[in-house]
Amino acid sequence: MIPAAFEYTRASSLQDALGILASDEGAKVIAGGQSLLPLMKLRLAQPARLVDIGRLAELRGVRRLDDGRLSVGALTTYAELADSPAVRYGVVADALPGIGDVQVRNRGTVGGAVAHADPASDLPAALLALDAEVVVQSAAGSRTVPVDGFFQGAFTTALARDEILAAVILPAPRADAGSAYASLEQRASGYPIAGVAAVVVLGAGGLIEWAGVGVTGVSDHPYRAREVEAALVGTTGSPEAVAAAAALVVGDREVNADIHAGREYRAAMAVVHARRAIGAALARVR
Repeated sequence: MIPAAFEYTRASSLQDALGILASDEGAKVIAGGQSLLPLMKLRLAQPARLVDIGRLAELRGVRRLDDGRLSVGALTTYAELADSPAVRYGVVADALPGIGDVQVRNRGTVGGAVAHADPASDLPAALLALDAEVVVQSAAGSRTVPVDGFFQGAFTTALARDEILAAVILPAPRADAGSAYASLEQRASGYPIAGVAAVVVLGAGGLIEWAGVGVTGVSDHPYRAREVEAALVGTTGSPEAVAAAAALVVGDREVNADIHAGREYRAAMAVVHARRAIGAALARVR
């Protein structure tokens, strides 16, 4: 397929890109292009102008902030993320190898994956479980947005038309926390039919003090399963407690159905993989 005609501009700086977005309503940012280009070829997306930010060094790399948190530049590729301190989070280390293939992981960017908001993207589930934040910028300034609430629907986020996602902020690693990701993948594409990311923090007496659970592939957008989190907190994380909490992973949400899985099967697999992710997270901290 051939995309519709479009103008192309390579941004010389982040401020240059933001200025173009502010003045041109038909402009859309492109970085790795692993999601946007296929949509353009199918003519599901027809931007009038592409603003290429792929070579902006200021948006690339992982650095540790003064408070111990990690700032992941939006143009950091999956492969670069896998070779960074971010893999100290088990949930990130688990999720990255299953994303696309080698070519996708070498070209696809963290910021692109988050801003694209595919309903079945692995990384958003991990970020939700970690209670991460995103830094977004426009010509008028920057703001920090919790990942929980950033995803608003299929391919829909809290980003305004003239904003660019500049960085993802991960919490500081801690010794009393364990995390993991488990998913059932559709073999041809690698996208999860149901994927669950879990983070648990143990407190006094080995009780679960805090939990984060992110889910992808199940509903029209990645979401945080707060019902599961609430059911885990205050328990010892026994198999019975984990099973009872995992059973709440879908709740009353409308479950996706497609050629790969019906609603009942997808919901059942979400429960199974919630149990596996929570169990694996607990095993890493005990």
